[in-house]
Amino acid sequence: MVVSAAPMNNHVRTILYNYSYESNVSSIRLFILSSFADLGPTHGHRIRTEAEAKRVPLWTDISVGAVYGAINRLAADGLLREVRRETEGNRPPRILYEITDAGRATLATLQRETLETIWFKYDPFDLALTSAGAIGRMALRETIANRIETLNTMIKERGVIIAEALKCINELDEWALRHSTYRLDGEVRYLLDLLQWLDRNAPET
Repeated sequence: MVVSAAPMNNHVRTILYNYSYESNVSSIRLFILSSFADLGPTHGHRIRTEAEAKRVPLWTDISVGAVYGAINRLAADGLLREVRRETEGNRPPRILYEITDAGRATLATLQRETLETIWFKYDPFDLALTSAGAIGRMALRETIANRIETLNTMIKERGVIIAEALKCINELDEWALRHSTYRLDGEVRYLLDLLQWLDRNAPET
């Protein structure tokens, strides 16, 4: 269950326990419907290939393996419709689908709501920090420094991912990939400020 957290507005969603499920369902529907809108009539294999080329699992909560099942569900809901079947050699026939008018309307709603909605998930680090005085300032400082090092490694790894993906993504795709890097950068800045505060103010225990 995901709820709006008062006094926040209706576009801010915060986790109680089912954040991942709702976010994932919206993401896979948005990805598949937008892919059919962009590509025209096509089959699940091409959608999966596009997802792999764009490194979609590395910057969204979408599993590439979920594409086929999601396409079937969208077709059952009337958001996609079968156009024809194609056979290549001895392979099983591939079903080509296209997006319906209902699918385009749903896509427009999903795009608007997803761009407006802020997904906010609490970090267990914060809870652990509130009782971290018991481990001593030096131990806490070392832990935070290690956390910063890990985050910087993640940022470098994402830089490699973005560089590899550039040949098959557009400019907005690139900005989507960079979003998580900006988030990681923000976490590093926060932790550096926390280290400075510890050096200035935290008493030794």
